[in-house]
Formats: sequence, C-alpha cells, structure tokens
Amino acid sequence: MSGRETVLDAVRSALGDVPGSESPDDVPVAPGRRADHAGPDIIGLFTQRAAEYRATVVRVPAADAAVAVGRALARTGARSVVLPPGLPEDLVPEGPWSPLEDVPPLTVDQLDGVSAVITTVAVAIAVIGTVILDHGPGQGRRALTLLPDQHVCVVLASQIAPDVPEALSLLDPYRPLTLISGPSATSDIELDRVEGVHGPRVLDIVVLDDA
Repeated sequence: MSGRETVLDAVRSALGDVPGSESPDDVPVAPGRRADHAGPDIIGLFTQRAAEYRATVVRVPAADAAVAVGRALARTGARSVVLPPGLPEDLVPEGPWSPLEDVPPLTVDQLDGVSAVITTVAVAIAVIGTVILDHGPGQGRRALTLLPDQHVCVVLASQIAPDVPEALSLLDPYRPLTLISGPSATSDIELDRVEGVHGPRVLDIVVLDDA
C-alpha cells in the first residue's frame, strides 16, 4: 500500500460513522479550536513573518504603489517584467525595464529570460507570513511566478487574514492555489540553504494600506 492510500484509508476510517448528508457547517466548532493567534495588529504581524522568510517587505499608502514596485525592480536591476492579464495599470511603474504581456502566453524560454513578474494575490495570512495566489486576474498562470528570478507581489492590507482558517474561508476551493512563503529555497543534506532552485530567488511584497 502506498503512503497516499494509507492516508486516504485513515481519512475514510475516521469518517466512517459520519452520515453522508452531514456537512462541515453542521458541526459546531469546539471552543478554542478557532482561537485567534494573530493578535490586534495583523498587518504588522504579516510583514514581520514574511520578512522572517527573507522576503523584502514594504508597507506604503495605496497611492504610492507604483513607486514601491519600481523601487523593488530597480533594486535588482530588472531589465524586463511580465505583466499578468488583469494587473491594475496603477501598479505598473515607469522605468528602464521592458514590460511583457502574457497574451498570447509567453514560451518557457521567453519566461526564463525575463527578470521579474508583478502580481496581485488572492489572500495573505498574517500568522505564517504567506501569500496565496488563485491565479485570477492580476496573478496570471503559475509559470509566471516560477521562472522569472524576482517576484514582486502586491498585497492590499484588507486582503490579509489573521489566521489559516479565516484565509481558507475566503478562497474558492475549486481554483488552483499557490502558497508562497519567502523566496524559493531548499537545503542540502548539510542544511546549507540554496535559494532559487524551484522558483524566484527574490520575493518583494508591497503591502498597500487601502483602508
């Protein structure tokens, strides 16, 4: 039996006495099960936790969005940047980089030669400093956030959920989801960290105060 089958068998066994007509909303959550772990300052907690994952995080007024994105691109010397379909125009800065539309879709070789990508997000989670993309408007297909070496991610403060359950309740479970916590990284057998193996080596998060 594979590991997958073992896990699925355990889930089926645990649900064996649950009536087929019962849904999760029919069962009250035990007291303390949904305790808030975030505290009162969820935006501050998100920026702290995301930075701990080695993301570069800035928080600016919404009116300064393009300036902040431009600074992130200038810091790495970006020469070209992918703009996913539906990305708001006011997030795109003027600069020496070449903007590339992904319509029609760029090839893998083209994306491999691109310096950076700018995206929005579906939701962010304060307690774990993670952003979630559901690849809707402004986020693009998954390849756009895997091949360029820099990902500039724009998060509205109102999109930051305090904890995982609240974040998941805001998502469409039928959409593909990508969870990003810091730049792509892995460690070898001696625990030496290597960044950029499976995705961007640089993650910039621009938090916009939109309240």
